[in-house]
Amino acid sequence: MQITEPQLSQNLQPPCQGDILIVDDTPDNIRFLSTILLEQGYTVRKAINGRMALTAAKTISPDLILLDINMPGMNGYEVCEKLKQDVQTESIPIIFLSALDEVEDKIRAFRTGGVDYITKPFQLEEVLVRIQNQLTIRRLQTKLQLQNGELKEALTNLQTTQSQLVQKEKMATLGQLVAGIAHEINNPVSFIVGNIKPARKYVEDLLALISLYQTEYPTPSKAIQKLEHDIDLDFIYADLQKLMDSMYVGADRIRSVILALRIFSRLGEAELKSIDIHKGLDSTLLLVQHRLNSDGKGRAIQLIKDYGALPQITCYASQMNQVFLNLLNNAVDALQSEADGESGPMAAPTIWITTEVKDSETIAIKIKDNGPGLSEEMQSRLFEPFATTNPTGGCKGLGLSTCRQIVVEMHKGRLLCHSSPGQGAEFIVEMPLQLIKS
Repeated sequence: MQITEPQLSQNLQPPCQGDILIVDDTPDNIRFLSTILLEQGYTVRKAINGRMALTAAKTISPDLILLDINMPGMNGYEVCEKLKQDVQTESIPIIFLSALDEVEDKIRAFRTGGVDYITKPFQLEEVLVRIQNQLTIRRLQTKLQLQNGELKEALTNLQTTQSQLVQKEKMATLGQLVAGIAHEINNPVSFIVGNIKPARKYVEDLLALISLYQTEYPTPSKAIQKLEHDIDLDFIYADLQKLMDSMYVGADRIRSVILALRIFSRLGEAELKSIDIHKGLDSTLLLVQHRLNSDGKGRAIQLIKDYGALPQITCYASQMNQVFLNLLNNAVDALQSEADGESGPMAAPTIWITTEVKDSETIAIKIKDNGPGLSEEMQSRLFEPFATTNPTGGCKGLGLSTCRQIVVEMHKGRLLCHSSPGQGAEFIVEMPLQLIKS
């Protein structure tokens, strides 16, 4: 239907500029509308059928589409439906311009995705106002989407910052704790270890003296015989050496734990240095050894180490030890949850630690368990701030988000997870051999 030119009101304010696509099979209609819109400061593109309209909209997305309904080949309803089904064009507002004036036609236009419907012949002033309103709405929606994106980014940054602060606080607390333990325990333990050797020699001398007395005086007095019987001298003689050996082993064990704590936290060492990563793993294992001795059902967790021939690597040793501690605790938690929910025979709980040279510039540390594994939902948010694999929702370590920050952001490496329900989980830490501090 041909459009008749009305008189444009002089009071109409110039609209905001925008890119408008006019779709109409009548060239005179397109020519008339485009002339008026160009005079109003709009950029105008034209399409004389539905297929040309779809191509034009996908090539460069317009800000608004003026769409006729009665067109050969593909009518306006079909064009609108296809535009709304495409992610690239679904958000483009569409105003129908049609001579059809039935209520059913208007309802169908809105149901297919139109935002407005103008009946021909129309007042040009009305068309311009409606165009301006829809462009204003679109700009506000775009602005709102940008603001929502900025808010989401700000929230992510806030969560990341909170996670980093938690990690730093834990590291500071750990350093203070280890320093206090090392200072308070190291001296008395060294005193005990240092005195056990001469004490054992004294005990040996006293036992030798008693043995000599028994040889020289085979028939002691009744009082001596009674005391020997009451204290069970033969048992003391046999057990005292074992007791001294056990005391020495226990004291030496305490000294080893103190050393492991120092290695774990790297007290008194430069933050970034070249280290043997296996020493960090072993010191971390020593700290979780008590958890490996029982899986919650009275069974020990088997540990299988397969260390490759790794060169020294440059890293932040204390932070990497924290990553290993968190991954090992997660593995133990998984095995304990499997034992707690056990309904039948279960494979021996096992943790595998494997290290290898991946290529000339990268090493890989793999920590794997044969626990219940992780669901797809859990894996999808595994590295979100404050997410945890602990089934009770508790938190014993840094959290995998901070672990990922340490590995990826601090060390330019990768932290990967391979898991499926019922098949256990494997975490892989890939590290560069040399880290250049930025």
